[in-house]
Amino acid sequence: MARYLGSSCRLCRREGTKLFLKGDRCFSEKCAIERRAYPPGQHGQGRTRFSDYGVQLREKQKVKRMYGLLEKQFRSTFKRASGMKGRAGENMLMLLERRLDNTVYRMGFATSRNEARQLIKHGHFQINGKKVMTPSILVKPGAKIGVRERSQKVARIVAALDALEGRSLPAWLEIEKERFEGTVKQMPVREDITLPIDEQLIVELYSR
Repeated sequence: MARYLGSSCRLCRREGTKLFLKGDRCFSEKCAIERRAYPPGQHGQGRTRFSDYGVQLREKQKVKRMYGLLEKQFRSTFKRASGMKGRAGENMLMLLERRLDNTVYRMGFATSRNEARQLIKHGHFQINGKKVMTPSILVKPGAKIGVRERSQKVARIVAALDALEGRSLPAWLEIEKERFEGTVKQMPVREDITLPIDEQLIVELYSR
């Protein structure tokens, strides 16, 4: 499967905002955006003007990279969202939020979505008592997501939970740290996403 092997910090600089791809580093002084708030490359510090298409493309790339999807996966998600009732842009964001890798990250079991994907693929998590290894599974209200008993001493998971107090937990989730378990209380809504995302630009891009 194709995957990005370059520097994650370059992606943040390219999009001009924090994508939170490096866990705790994104909250420290070592964050690339804090040190060099301009695009990477020889002409990064030059003035950049985007056409309407360019603005739409950058927004799509930002959200795609934020959630760690490839182009085919992202387009498929948008296509599914377009067939649902309601606004396509908001539906797309809700589908992205409900992915298991994002949910594990939001609950605080991992410091980044990329780390959450790795931990899921290595079989450290379960849903309603059943082992899962597919990061793209969509969680449903009432689902209980927990760390398998044999994995509750994994250093990365323990460290992520210890740092949870520095992060806010979305209203649609709750977690019991002592039990290494979280619950999906309800479907996420647009207000739960506080990241600087303009989903309408993505809708306009795919509507061309």
